Amino acid sequence: MIVNDLVNALERIAPRDYAAEWDNVGLLAGSSQWNVHSVLLTIDLTDEVLSEAIDAKAGLIVSYHPPIFSAIKSLTDRSPHERIVMEALAARIAMYSPHTALDAAPGGLNDWLASCIGSGDVRALEPHQSLPETEQCKIVTFCPTEAVERLRNGLASIGAGRIGRYQLCSFELKGRGTFFAGEGASPRVGMRGSLQHVDETRLEMVCPRAALGLAVATLRELHPYEEPPVEIHPLMARPQRHIGHGRRVTLDQAVGFEEIVDRLKRQLDLRHVQVAIGRDAPPQYSRVGLCAGAGGSLMESALDQECQMYFTGEMRHHDVIAAQARGCTVVLTGHTNTERGYLKILRQRMLEHLPDANIVVSKRDRDPLRVM
Repeated sequence: MIVNDLVNALERIAPRDYAAEWDNVGLLAGSSQWNVHSVLLTIDLTDEVLSEAIDAKAGLIVSYHPPIFSAIKSLTDRSPHERIVMEALAARIAMYSPHTALDAAPGGLNDWLASCIGSGDVRALEPHQSLPETEQCKIVTFCPTEAVERLRNGLASIGAGRIGRYQLCSFELKGRGTFFAGEGASPRVGMRGSLQHVDETRLEMVCPRAALGLAVATLRELHPYEEPPVEIHPLMARPQRHIGHGRRVTLDQAVGFEEIVDRLKRQLDLRHVQVAIGRDAPPQYSRVGLCAGAGGSLMESALDQECQMYFTGEMRHHDVIAAQARGCTVVLTGHTNTERGYLKILRQRMLEHLPDANIVVSKRDRDPLRVM
């Protein structure tokens, strides 16, 4: 297979548009046409992991954390970061990162973390918002009823009225309009010099933003009025409850603190975690927020949604104290401890799309920090 086959599989699992705006995900280096005999999955692309990939003759490294994050102005051996990228390319190894797209995706990393908390309602702390390209705006006009069909077909011909797999989607509402045609006007219906009442139909159709100019021109050409009424309404993106950053778990049955911590330890294969018990903490917890990696930025969302406990890899000291003061218990496990266990799940999901692929999880990828 080639790199592009694997990219397509990864983007079916975690579409790139799920990623945070600040992130850098997708194919970061290498040719989409390079041949791939094996794939190496890792959390971080280090020297040790790169050596492992070269030894395994890998054609693609899927690094959860982006090997290229900030802009690179040069590619030399002056820094370890640049050198790793340069050596990977010299060995014809492409690099892909799913990062926050994989966090946000259904069945992704955050859903995997949430699965160990207990059964209940699971939703994103910050839902992903999306709007299909064909539904970015709504174009509205008012016309005589006999002109509706001509206008609808004309607007549909330039891409308006498309919702998913459906075309010619529109809405009509009959009503009565008024106008007063002044000096020099040439009304197609009624007369100038007095207030006119006209039976009309309101016609609405969604429209891509890129097609608006042509849509307005088409409407003006086909509309029977000398001055066609035209309204353009931008449409807001729609939140998707089960896709997005972080998760909030509302348990069907409240669970004690120690039991939740034990479940987290088993899921992440840890012996120790750090905890900060919230002020006036309840004996049983029914609402838990979580986020893989460094989840401090979602702490406010968790508190606003009345989470009694918040679990993540790492947070700033002062954020922990602030959460604790507001009655939220914080559990910290270490940044990559929230992520590394998911690699074997990612491998299985990739194999569902590419059953003949040779995909292995790195044995040299490890947390740089040790508990002593």
